[in-house]
Amino acid sequence: MNNILRNSFSKTLLAIAIASASTVSQAGSFGLIEQSASGQGAAYAGASALGEDASTIYFNPAGMTRLSGQQISVAGHLIVPKAKYTDSGSLIYTPAPTALSGTNSETTETGFVPNFYYSADIGNEIYVGVGVNVPFGLATEYDNGWYGRYHAMRSAISSVNINPSIAWKATDKVSVGFGISIQYLDLELTNNIESNAACANLQANFGLPAGSCAGIAGDSAVKLDGTSTELGWNTGILIDVDDRNRVGISYRSAIKHDVSGDASYTLDPVLSGVAGGVSTASGFNILQNTTLEATAELPETFSISYVSEITDKWTTLIDWTWTGWSSLDTITIRQAGGIPGQEPTLDLAYQNTNRFSVGAHYQLNDAWLLRGGLAHDQTPIRSARQTSPRIPGNDRNWLSLGFGWAPSTSWSIDAGYSHLFISDTDIDNGPTASSSGARLTGTYESSVDILSVQGNFYF
Repeated sequence: MNNILRNSFSKTLLAIAIASASTVSQAGSFGLIEQSASGQGAAYAGASALGEDASTIYFNPAGMTRLSGQQISVAGHLIVPKAKYTDSGSLIYTPAPTALSGTNSETTETGFVPNFYYSADIGNEIYVGVGVNVPFGLATEYDNGWYGRYHAMRSAISSVNINPSIAWKATDKVSVGFGISIQYLDLELTNNIESNAACANLQANFGLPAGSCAGIAGDSAVKLDGTSTELGWNTGILIDVDDRNRVGISYRSAIKHDVSGDASYTLDPVLSGVAGGVSTASGFNILQNTTLEATAELPETFSISYVSEITDKWTTLIDWTWTGWSSLDTITIRQAGGIPGQEPTLDLAYQNTNRFSVGAHYQLNDAWLLRGGLAHDQTPIRSARQTSPRIPGNDRNWLSLGFGWAPSTSWSIDAGYSHLFISDTDIDNGPTASSSGARLTGTYESSVDILSVQGNFYF
């Protein structure tokens, strides 16, 4: 049976959703690094070694040993991505390649990412805390009739990560920490189906009489809703080299998500009748509402940070973070009622990435702390052929500025702003990744602005 039938849903929704769905603002492919406003102001340089507020629970739980009493940090991040697509010769195969009609489109959907952290010193050099954050998320939506409508229309993914943690100050110079991640994902993804091509395919493969597809007009559509809840863990160590220098090392485990969901088709009336008849006769679900499952291992991360208080006023920050994106290699889709032995797969062939950041703090006075930072964030996507319109990403260069204001011993405020410079992204996404055998060829011009604000409360 032709791939257009077998893969009309799977390859462009569930697999791409898990493996590469993202706004262009995210770290690497789809991991949100926006986990504190204090870190945002310095491009997250030194994040595993700072321990300046309760958000250290995410970056390195051992950093809680630097916090006294009880602390609450609540942050929000406004993420404004821009990704403008310009076509350069997209095709549709019906079966001969012909020019694909459509319009250029821009996705500019603003996202909001919240964080919450609580830490407490419970005595005997033991510290406990919990973080609630959003490690993955996206919202992209293209105009009706755009060139890539058979690859992607709307992509929305939300997540919640609950991270209870504990830390122990083992010696005057060494602290260790550990946490559990309870992670929930919720997906909603859509794309269009070229109704004439799908019906002609059914007619050719199942010997339907001539004229079975007469009267078809316009595109059909498919939507996925899916969820998953899984467990992971993180750990870290904080080493005080001396009174002014310290090193933080942290690790966050991979999490294997088993996503289950429902595929819902909205078909042209003629195509609906033809597909329903073929499904009944063959015993397989072809363009029919059904359930789906897929497994994808979200990547592990490893960070080393260095913080040096070079004077009473100046602190320098350095960070290197490695992300094991190669865990997202081949994803197999299991579709209820599908054709045995012919499950579609998505070959991502992601590469591991590095993120480098440097930054500085300047203590202006007792109340005001100024921050700044630069970062280079690599993309795991190897080439234009592996780029999806759900993630028109490329390497990113960060420029960040921020401040902390502490007018009282009981509360303080942090704010940070980052602009992400992104190289133009070429895409040559082939017909096997499309619901209708279309090849999307063009270029994205992208950038991101991020504004973060955080309140800290001390008890």
